[in-house]
Amino acid sequence: MSLIRPLSGRKPTITLPKGAIDTQMHAYMPGFPPLPGGPNLPAGDLPTPEQYRQFMDWIGIDRVIVTQGMAHQRDNANLVACLERFGDIAWGVAAVDADTSEAELDHLSEARVRGARIMNLPGGAANLMKLEEVDAIAASRDWMIAIQFDGSDILDYEERLSNLKSRWVLDHHGKFFCGVTPESPQVLATKRLIDTGRCWFKFAGVYESSKSGAPEFTDVAAVARAIAAHAPERIVWGSNWPHNMARAQADYPDDVALAETVLGWLPDDAARKRALVDNPEELFGIPPAGGR
Repeated sequence: MSLIRPLSGRKPTITLPKGAIDTQMHAYMPGFPPLPGGPNLPAGDLPTPEQYRQFMDWIGIDRVIVTQGMAHQRDNANLVACLERFGDIAWGVAAVDADTSEAELDHLSEARVRGARIMNLPGGAANLMKLEEVDAIAASRDWMIAIQFDGSDILDYEERLSNLKSRWVLDHHGKFFCGVTPESPQVLATKRLIDTGRCWFKFAGVYESSKSGAPEFTDVAAVARAIAAHAPERIVWGSNWPHNMARAQADYPDDVALAETVLGWLPDDAARKRALVDNPEELFGIPPAGGR
């Protein structure tokens, strides 16, 4: 049986603020096959911009950051096609490195790309070995960097991360696969990096690193609440749609329950507006909602 992604249902009990930005999702257009070195395309029907538009209406999302999927490695053609299809509600995070030409970088900027991706996990197109060269590209374009790796090792990378010139976000709740508490050295290092003024922390993909599991994800919740209390101006949120790791229906999360749980770790509506509107506008350098 093919995996089916629900695109409608009951509305979340937490109402997302006007101008809400989903900072972590992927979309795919027909005609862009996966490339060697990366994972396959998501299971089930191709998760297209049209499907995601339905998801936006359901959850209450107004704007979106489309992140390059690793199935396409450093070929950003699918990303550009998706951004064109979405129009002016969307911006992108591309996969680039020192081999990416200035002409290609110009093309990406014109297509509304506002960030570069570091993925230090299997299938990543640009890993932490390329951190400084990607940072140089991002700084030259006033882009941000989305950095995803096993946060268990963050102490090994803290000095390099603290020296980044660009704005950057630690993806997927830090992905502390080792298991951490708010007092763990890895979490204290994350706070120090946030205190540099260039680091943000993304609430997205909680199920990928939680050891306590659904529905409450209590281990990740404790860390998320601690970091949000430490730096409410540095939290952003992403749905992680279409949940690329899910290969079977039983693995596919309940999107409404997931949004309610994760957004419930923020203390009130003001904190949620900050995380879903103000903070991502600053991180990605995008215009304010409603031209305010």
